[in-house]
Amino acid sequence: QVHLVESGGGLVQPGGSLRLSCEASGFTLSDNDVGWFRQAPGKEREAVACISSPRTSDRTLYLDSVKGRFTIFRDDSTDTAYLQMDNLKPEDTGVYRCASACSDDATTWGQGTQVTVSS
Repeated sequence: QVHLVESGGGLVQPGGSLRLSCEASGFTLSDNDVGWFRQAPGKEREAVACISSPRTSDRTLYLDSVKGRFTIFRDDSTDTAYLQMDNLKPEDTGVYRCASACSDDATTWGQGTQVTVSS
């Protein structure tokens, strides 16, 4: 079975940092683009960051509001993708999920990890 499992969420004060991990099992992560998505209470899910498969371009894309603060990267030797989040703001609060594509039609999704930015 194919799975993605996120970890690394938690409660952090504004200006703080968190690193989210997304570990794949049952498939080779490098065969896929990887997307990080988030959903805040009462809001629709939005794509936060995307990294293309190294078999294509290894390009990264970011939501405008996180550019310069978030970094997506991957370690294909361990089938793990990461989202480094710095200078966190209260509006970054939400459930973060990784997916095996950079669009909503991804076939594999993680269960999600809660990120709460609050003083």
